[in-house]
Amino acid sequence: MITRYFLTGAAVLTLSIPAAVLACPTARPALSPAARPPEPRLDDRSAALAAAPRIIYTAHRGGALEVPENSMAGLTTALARKDAQVLDFDVRSLRDGTLVVMHDATLDRTTSRTGPVNALTAAQWRTVRLRPAPALRGAWKPERPPTVAEALDRLGGRTTLMIEAKDPAGLPRLARMIRDRGLTRSVYVNSNHPDVARQAHRMGLPAQLWRSARQMRHDQPGDWRGFVDLLDVDYRARDADIRRAIASGVPHVWAHTVNTPRQRDRMVRLGCDGIITDTPSLMITTPVRLRAGGGPGGGLSGG
Repeated sequence: MITRYFLTGAAVLTLSIPAAVLACPTARPALSPAARPPEPRLDDRSAALAAAPRIIYTAHRGGALEVPENSMAGLTTALARKDAQVLDFDVRSLRDGTLVVMHDATLDRTTSRTGPVNALTAAQWRTVRLRPAPALRGAWKPERPPTVAEALDRLGGRTTLMIEAKDPAGLPRLARMIRDRGLTRSVYVNSNHPDVARQAHRMGLPAQLWRSARQMRHDQPGDWRGFVDLLDVDYRARDADIRRAIASGVPHVWAHTVNTPRQRDRMVRLGCDGIITDTPSLMITTPVRLRAGGGPGGGLSGG
């Protein structure tokens, strides 16, 4: 198990990629060996709380309330900060089939341009500039949004990646890019569509499926356990729907998009083993508060 240790008050905070993530060499993403911290001293180990939750933090779009979303500067900053064990970004296709890092179907919200992303060629993409949100702390310069090839070459093998395939037609090309770089153990391919998750699984990639609170009211997540490695649930869902996801048999259940400690604490109490967040620095520095009584419903520990 790959573990990170942080001191939070008198307790040692333990965060780890769950053991099952590493159990299968062909189907589970793992942190690269270079990212592993030094082994803790024996006295540090003995000080760890037995009930401390093992939470995996994902920097959603790099941590979009702390860095410019889906930008190379934001993603590399999130990697350097080491607040999250997983980096998330979104993928869309250009007119010529080039895969690029962008969440929206249009350029309007986050760039200096307007219009649909899929109307551009790779040459035109190089003229686009991201506009960092004014509310972000720090000095962020406009920059060209990266292609997926650039993101994989810069980040691949250095951390676990979570990539949402916004355009399912681009999935075969994305799969080839991941395989060609030897990253099939360290990239989750994410989608809102079970059929896309099934397709990713058949391609030999770890499949992630995200679901909205509305969808979860009617979902039967146990039907997906044969091809979904990671179920990504909406923190706004009802407790009963979250518990049904936890009991589904899908190996991991993580919650999105969780931006306050209170939201996180509820999801951890319900049994989620990962948190997808726009505020990874806030999450990692705020202890998880659990109800009295021990276990998933009790105690006070770091998160």
